[in-house]
Amino acid sequence: MPAPEPRPALEALRAQVSRLEGQGRRRRGVLPFGMPEIDGRLPDGGLALGALHEVAGGGHDALNAAASGLFSAGIAARTRGKVLWIATRQDLYAPALQQVGLSARRTIYVAASSDVDVLACFEEALRHQGLGAVVAEVARLSMTASRRLQLAAETSGALGIAIRRWRRQTDAADFGQPTASVTRWRVSVLPSVPLPVPGVGRSRWLLELIRARAGECADFEVEACDAKGRLAPCRLALPAALADRPDQEAAGDRRARA
Repeated sequence: MPAPEPRPALEALRAQVSRLEGQGRRRRGVLPFGMPEIDGRLPDGGLALGALHEVAGGGHDALNAAASGLFSAGIAARTRGKVLWIATRQDLYAPALQQVGLSARRTIYVAASSDVDVLACFEEALRHQGLGAVVAEVARLSMTASRRLQLAAETSGALGIAIRRWRRQTDAADFGQPTASVTRWRVSVLPSVPLPVPGVGRSRWLLELIRARAGECADFEVEACDAKGRLAPCRLALPAALADRPDQEAAGDRRARA
């Protein structure tokens, strides 16, 4: 009769399987959005810390790409510690990141020459214990690379965000391939709410939660991140005629009394 397997070895094997399956993230904290309609769709009520998340623009133009970057910056702004941002394109606009809560004092920018270098820096940074979030702009992300990034994030507890940006439209199909990321988001720009006075209202986005491990997929219309990185539910604007109606009624009452 074979001897039973030593218990310490069995426990170590179970822990390794849990890490490979991503179950270790349950012992980590979460970063809630503060909006019940979004947090209710995510496991444990928020974005898992110590995990990899993917974000992409809803279209292939610069406008939607900027929205995905601002969405990611707003998430990173609500973490604690320094934020490392890795990119191959020199088109980041620091004042825009500041408007969604990500201060330049907290952000370390790394310029990489290729996606290979981005992924190498991404993994190394996620293993570092002193970072709150690591954001990397990358076109292609294979299952093998994403698993390495997920394990690295679990090691440090840092939040990893892979912003998927493509130089060619044909590369966009790679976004549909399976990866080890815990969530996958797509951000599209919507028209802002009209203001009662001339000006530009707060930006609005369509957030598509395409994948959520142990969660539910859903779409949300939200107002863009504010100066603290927080989203807000969309406010419905009244037509101009209705907005002016109380004043008109009050004026009519005054005329009737006169």
